[in-house]
Amino acid sequence: MVSLSFYGGVGEIGGNKILLEDGGARVWLDFGQSFTMGEDFFAGWLQPRRQSVLRDLFEFDLLPRIPGLYSEGLLEGTGLEYDGPLFDGVFLSHAHSDHVSHIGFIDPEIPVYQGDGTKLFMEAMEKTSGYCDYGEHDYRCFRTGDNVEVGELEVEPIHVDHSIPAAYGFIIHTSEGAVVYTGDMRSHGPRGEMTEEFLEAAAQAEPVAMIVEGTRMAPEESRRNLSETEVLDGVRRVCGEADAEGRMVLYTHGPRDMDRLRTFYTASVECGRSLVVSPRTAHLLGRLVEDEHLDLPDPLRDDRIGVYFKRKRSGRYEEKDYYVWEREFLDRLVTPEDLRARPRDFLVHLDFYSFAELVDIRPEPGTPFVYSMSEAFDEEDLEERVMHNWLGHFGLCYHQLHASGHMSRAELEEAVRRVSPRTLFPVHTEHPELFRGCHEGTIVPALGTRYEI
Repeated sequence: MVSLSFYGGVGEIGGNKILLEDGGARVWLDFGQSFTMGEDFFAGWLQPRRQSVLRDLFEFDLLPRIPGLYSEGLLEGTGLEYDGPLFDGVFLSHAHSDHVSHIGFIDPEIPVYQGDGTKLFMEAMEKTSGYCDYGEHDYRCFRTGDNVEVGELEVEPIHVDHSIPAAYGFIIHTSEGAVVYTGDMRSHGPRGEMTEEFLEAAAQAEPVAMIVEGTRMAPEESRRNLSETEVLDGVRRVCGEADAEGRMVLYTHGPRDMDRLRTFYTASVECGRSLVVSPRTAHLLGRLVEDEHLDLPDPLRDDRIGVYFKRKRSGRYEEKDYYVWEREFLDRLVTPEDLRARPRDFLVHLDFYSFAELVDIRPEPGTPFVYSMSEAFDEEDLEERVMHNWLGHFGLCYHQLHASGHMSRAELEEAVRRVSPRTLFPVHTEHPELFRGCHEGTIVPALGTRYEI
């Protein structure tokens, strides 16, 4: 008997943890952390204790208490006995934290399957982020065209377009027929043809079940729906206006959105500016150029890329102040003095947690700041208010230019009609019930409930 059980991504955006069982085969589709996980019990510096993290998370039902899933060393004091690995693998759709971050708790003997590019992302994040630890695992990589056999299952990964490279959907061939899992996807991005190929293959498989993401399935669409091309046109326009006034351009975008980085890089080259990134972004680029399919600039060989270092202990950009992985980019150093002396020459990335650098950079009033991320979820968003306080203090001119990583409601409804599964399970959405309007076989999953296919 084939079954699906949902332990995350239920009635919420992110946190997908979906268990597929077929006979003796048991695999997970993603194992991430939701955006709102634990917010009723943890905040700021009040976080689960590292030495007893599973015990603290189990206390508030923030992780499912499932035998044979977790690492032996983390189970002490939880009351859950170690039974050895009782699962055959975890398939990761892409490297966003709401799909991968909890694999660090999983028994290292359970294989983890992911795209080649996803593995590069995860390795870079572990290197550059002190809080990121995915754990030791038997990692097995795939690409589109591969077929992965796990027990009675055959998993067919197919690329999709999303706001991070190496994103995949899966067609899982089971004893009862095909089960489709979309992961996260969009059709309006620069590689929309990849999503098209996935949906075409999914429809041809005539699936008995489809697990679909629904991030933007909402009663009303409150966000702008730009394409990546439209974002590029907007950045060109902002840079052109800044050229006339001899100003630098500041911007921010999601740290793993390489399509967006390519957009700003393209605009910088066309406008005769250097693209200035953080050491963390430079390191990530340095890893991703290993994958020839991603077509990204090499930060060590491309003279149009500079790296902005924050001053640390010595205050003088001394090599000893920086991590080993940062030091190789010191030859690309761009300082606040450089930015003030030649503002017209630069397009500078500045994320929210680096806003204190504005005190040293001191951009002229009227300098454009391009916010290339989603709008705040609500008007009470704390970071949103703080950001605008900083922008107002320095007199920066705010521009919002963003292409979503997810399909709109209309696109989702069309995708579901096109694939036409027998049964539909919406996840990764706050409004799963809305899918009933486009598919009469919609089942709104309940947390921890097992559904036979």
